[in-house]
Formats: sequence, structure tokens, C-alpha cells
Amino acid sequence: MSETNSTTVEIFGREYRIKGVADEAYIQNVARYVDDKMKEMSRGTSLPSQDRLAILAALNIADELFQVRQSSTAGLADIEQRADRLIEMLDESLQTKG
Repeated sequence: MSETNSTTVEIFGREYRIKGVADEAYIQNVARYVDDKMKEMSRGTSLPSQDRLAILAALNIADELFQVRQSSTAGLADIEQRADRLIEMLDESLQTKG
């Protein structure tokens, strides 16, 4: 069983203590990504509340996740189609030789 670690991270000027089984460097990278997204959302606009920024950042990150999942799913479907075609070609080749 993995050991639970406790790591302090800073997101948008506030400190948070995060507990989890991931190593500290990974947790710091994830927190930095969220911090960067919140800063990105705050640029060029009047400064909304941190709650609003957190929601906007979460929506942005969720959108990225959904796009990657969709792209991954499309890639897998393409691979499956190609594999099916190769199997058909092999079957046809074996039938003509047999």
C-alpha cells in the first residue's frame, strides 16, 4: 500500500496542504498548472473573485481534458479500423492461397 504524503502548495497566492499518495514533485507540478490557469484567466480582465477564477480555471482544464479524451478516442477508433482492414486483408489472402 502506498504511503500518504503531505505537501504544501501555493495557488494564486494562497497556500494549501495537499495529502495524497503521489510524490511531492507531481503534486507541485499539478498545483503549478492550476495556478498558471488561474493567472491566465485573470489576465486582461477586471479581477474577479478567487472563487470565480477557480471555476473558470476548472472549466478550462476540464475542456482540455475532454478534448484530449475525444482525440484519444478518435485515435483508438482509427487504429481499430486499420486493424480490422488488415485482418480482412489477411483473411482474404489466406483464403485465396488455401
